[in-house]
Amino acid sequence: MISSPGSSADPCHARDESVPTWDDAPCPVLVLDSRGRIAGRNRAARRLTASSRDSDVPPSWLGEAHRSHVAGALDPTAATPAGLLGDRSFEARPSPTGDGHVAWWLFDRTDLVRAQETVRETRERADVTSGLFSTLLSSLNVPRCAEVAALMAADHLAEAAVLITPPAGHRYAVTHALRGRRVVQETRQIDPLTVPGLDEALRGFPPVPARWINPDAIPAWAIPDGFSGPVGSVLVTPLPGHGVPAGALILLRSDTEKGFSPEEEVFARLFASRAGTALSAARLYGEQTAITGTLMRELLPPPLSRVHGVDYAGRYRTAMDHERVGGDFYDVHPGPDESAETFVALGDVAGKGLDAAVLTGKIRNTLHALLPLASDHLRVLRMLNGALLTSHHARFATLVLASVKRQDDGRVRLRLTGAGHLPPLVVRADGRVEEMPTQGTLVGALPEVTARTVETVLGPGDTCLLYTDGITEARGGPLGGELFGEERLRQALEGCGGMPGEAMVEHVQMLAAQWLEPGSRHDDMAVVAITAPRNGGPAGDRAPAGADG
Repeated sequence: MISSPGSSADPCHARDESVPTWDDAPCPVLVLDSRGRIAGRNRAARRLTASSRDSDVPPSWLGEAHRSHVAGALDPTAATPAGLLGDRSFEARPSPTGDGHVAWWLFDRTDLVRAQETVRETRERADVTSGLFSTLLSSLNVPRCAEVAALMAADHLAEAAVLITPPAGHRYAVTHALRGRRVVQETRQIDPLTVPGLDEALRGFPPVPARWINPDAIPAWAIPDGFSGPVGSVLVTPLPGHGVPAGALILLRSDTEKGFSPEEEVFARLFASRAGTALSAARLYGEQTAITGTLMRELLPPPLSRVHGVDYAGRYRTAMDHERVGGDFYDVHPGPDESAETFVALGDVAGKGLDAAVLTGKIRNTLHALLPLASDHLRVLRMLNGALLTSHHARFATLVLASVKRQDDGRVRLRLTGAGHLPPLVVRADGRVEEMPTQGTLVGALPEVTARTVETVLGPGDTCLLYTDGITEARGGPLGGELFGEERLRQALEGCGGMPGEAMVEHVQMLAAQWLEPGSRHDDMAVVAITAPRNGGPAGDRAPAGADG
């Protein structure tokens, strides 16, 4: 804008009150001379710069823009010059006055800048929150998750953070994190009432505003070692979990740090909700893993060794390599002493995977309950058949039972009974392989069970091999699609005469695995070897770990 004739460069010196002048403009106007000094101000500018009215030096950003404009170096395509004047933000637009001066019109953009800053901070916090949540959920271990949450809180929310999880008994897990330091975790007895708002946070109540908490009331245990200076500001917020609180988070700032603003308290609660969700997921995963581990130990076959002078060995492989349990099983139940028989059971439940494993567990528990009747194999099978027929499972199983007793002469007497199962094979020390002609009907399918029991004696070095059809029905071979078969198994065992039972079961499993076509599906495989030691080992050897005594 060019000044009208008769007007001075300083709009405040305008004299004709009938004509609007720059002094009447609603926005501030600063007139700068050729040297960059303030030559005049309008009424709005005088109100804005009341504290510096005697100064003729403009703000640095405006002085730089003025010099560029006078030199003709101000790029019209560049961003409009902008900066602070007092506590407000303005953008400036030049207007020559005709006398070598330039009037700079200042347009207030404070609200716009604050809105843009709010949007930027919101986006940054959203990005930080998303990254924090992803990092928190990357660990399903409760101590590790608490460590990460406390460390992130110290880095992004405060100078120090203390995370407390719900008590186990009378002791709490406490995680201390100090910015730039190593996280310290400990379990200790604490009184939540000694920290204002902590007891309420641990019970899931809404957080107490930071301004209501006296920093001097924070006990020493809630301040990490190495915290610089006295506590200046404290924020205590709950960690919401899945239905129950996951703990509480204490944020600490020193007296040199600013206090928590309302926006920061909201962000802290958002972070706490994400951390609580991650901690709850980790705790739930840990509980489920512990339950699964406990149940799995009951479903897995026990390790075998020597019992009452007889060697036992077993190998088990599920149909799917990523599974640990399936439909095949074996158990060895030692008698109370060497004069009593050891009861051995090996079986195969129809199906694979966890469903078959559940029925496997039921059969094993039922056989364990029937141990007092173990000397009568047929009676045991009939009672097991009745139990399976009355259950909700629509599956059946095949079994072979063996009662084993070492005689005074070092030989081992066996009584064998099959229930729809493959006949056991006896591998003599000289390499001869004998099939035990026991037979019977499977259990869990028909109202009546019939079975035939046979007896045999194992001399030193002889082995009785019990196995499931996963061995003989392994499909593969040189041309693919061919069953390993019982005949091929017997031929392979002819070269195993006198071999220790542990080596024999491993050899059989290896042969079946090698026969399988790569990547092909197969059934569960279980093998048990009952061996009379060559040295006629002592009768009082240890029982297998995990077996029932």
